[in-house]
Amino acid sequence: MRSLREALAGMKRAPLLSGLSIAAIGVSLFIVGLFGVAGHNVDRALSGAESRVEIVAYLNEGVDEELVGLAGAEVEGYPEVESVIYISKVEALFRASRELTEFSDVFSDLEVNPLPASLVVRLRENSRTPADAERVAARLGGYEFVEEVRYGREWVDRLYRVRRIVGGGALLLGASFALGAVLLIGIAVRMAILARRDGIAIMKTVGATEAYIRRPFLAEGLFTGLLGGALALLLTWGAYRTINATLLPLVWVPVWWVGAGLLGAALLGMLSATRAVRRELKKIDVF
Repeated sequence: MRSLREALAGMKRAPLLSGLSIAAIGVSLFIVGLFGVAGHNVDRALSGAESRVEIVAYLNEGVDEELVGLAGAEVEGYPEVESVIYISKVEALFRASRELTEFSDVFSDLEVNPLPASLVVRLRENSRTPADAERVAARLGGYEFVEEVRYGREWVDRLYRVRRIVGGGALLLGASFALGAVLLIGIAVRMAILARRDGIAIMKTVGATEAYIRRPFLAEGLFTGLLGGALALLLTWGAYRTINATLLPLVWVPVWWVGAGLLGAALLGMLSATRAVRRELKKIDVF
């Protein structure tokens, strides 16, 4: 309790410095929050696109449907495969005429159905990487009755590359602004120590341990980080609501992200204060 009271008292003694530190940290983490919301929505969009990744195996003319059914059941047992759907020649023509309405007259005038039967394979959520798709496509191509296998390799590669770029960008930006927040909190704590330099020297003279002296500053760093995180959360929520209402629909980040962000901001403040206190206390001589 003493540490908390002294930390609050220290922040009240220098309200301008504390306010600037909280504001600077809040703005830094606000940028991280915005990137988090954007990254979360991009990831959801890419996940939706990934869910439509299909491998299509076109079958030879006149293949035995019973044989295809047995092969489909075997393919469905692959660890990467979620489902296998058999599309007959008739159904393929029906789908084409329904989806390509501009060619409806052409389809209705056909005397022979030119479209092949096919097996449409969907992959599991955790098995939609280019390597997984290529592996399943290669195994499908090994069946004698399969004429051709397609899965849009270039599109799958590009989609997976975008996901990695987004994830790496979020990590890099978050680390950069976290470093900036650490420096800001460290500067604030150092200035607070300098302002109370004589009092700390007296405490050292009468035998106070460094741990005893350090606690209020650590609490102050924790409060600064937590308040900065709360400010960043309010700013991010306001930006999210504004963009969602005026520009494009967005999805808010998971609740545990918010909790982890506030906890991370508090720990960040305390750890940066720990480093600053350790360095500055060594410079203060006793009377």
